[in-house]
Amino acid sequence: MKILTVVGARPQFIKAAPVSRELRKNNKEILVHTGQHYDYNMSDIFFNELNIPKPDYNLGVGSKSHGRQTGEMLIKIEETIFNEKPDMVLVYGDTNSTIAGALAASKLNIPVAHVEAGLRSFNMRMPEEQNRILTDHISSILFCPTETAVKNLNKENITKNVYNTGDVMYDSVLYNVKKAEEKIDFSNSQKALKYCNDIPLEYQFDYTKIESGNYILTTIHRAENTDGIGKLEVIVDALNNIDYPVVFPVHPRIRKNMVEVLNKIKMKKSNISFIEPVGYLEMLVLDKNARKVVTDSGGLQKEAYFLKTPCITLREQTEWLETLNDGWNVLCGIDKRQIISQINSIFDKNKPRGNYFGDGNSSAKIAGIIAKFGL
Repeated sequence: MKILTVVGARPQFIKAAPVSRELRKNNKEILVHTGQHYDYNMSDIFFNELNIPKPDYNLGVGSKSHGRQTGEMLIKIEETIFNEKPDMVLVYGDTNSTIAGALAASKLNIPVAHVEAGLRSFNMRMPEEQNRILTDHISSILFCPTETAVKNLNKENITKNVYNTGDVMYDSVLYNVKKAEEKIDFSNSQKALKYCNDIPLEYQFDYTKIESGNYILTTIHRAENTDGIGKLEVIVDALNNIDYPVVFPVHPRIRKNMVEVLNKIKMKKSNISFIEPVGYLEMLVLDKNARKVVTDSGGLQKEAYFLKTPCITLREQTEWLETLNDGWNVLCGIDKRQIISQINSIFDKNKPRGNYFGDGNSSAKIAGIIAKFGL
């Protein structure tokens, strides 16, 4: 079978790595990179570290408004489909690359397979929620990471070719965490970090002073928290008033606003290390050694859960309801006092933690189901 896989953003590279390994055992895979994430630290490093095959097509769409970005992807993916004539198009998650790939294939009557189907935040203001719902409703085969995702689809009358395969990101973490620790011990991890080029040094904390188990790992990128500086200002102000140092890889899309926030707050003494984005292996090491994670990322919520690191999610809702069980992940509004309280609270890492995301063999299950599709 000839499968055209569409990826474009950091989380999709991580998900595609284990699935591609399985698919390529018995199929021809054409890998299309839309260019949604395009600089080295957000793209190439993941292909190198995870041994993902070089993309057959790099569409180079880059960063644009939602409509223009999705439209350009749709045009270029359609052209690629005409060239390759695949039997199936495979998409991941909830980005603009996902909906563009799904629409292009669906309009040409080519089956769409959606990995990470059925997730719902029930917040239609989120672009990700719009993308994932639309993709689910035009997909021919839906691979769900959890039983909750299956139930969400059932409520929307999507019941045909729906499979709970488990989460491919769990596959990726299990496969790579030992590799990460063998390659990068914590002290070497510190040496490899680099200050974010756009953040003035006067606002930087010395990241070489962080110790395993005694720092907070933070990532922020969602539009709801970063369009404008209001919420970002509250978050940074809270982080700068806690009892622990913070390691904060800065997403390219928020850098301009971050500098504006820092100049506005005029921090006299920073406890935050604003660093350049790191690779996947480096991130696993930072995640596993953190006291807690503070994020608005869906992927990092799960990775923290897999690695037994408590997580504070800076959103009002999450697609990953399972991570909330027993307090391993808590939802926290954009409120300074609440953020500080949650970070400083004591957490017992001996608390129970359920197994909701499969057995680490999701990618092989997906490849097996695809092999039987249409027979």
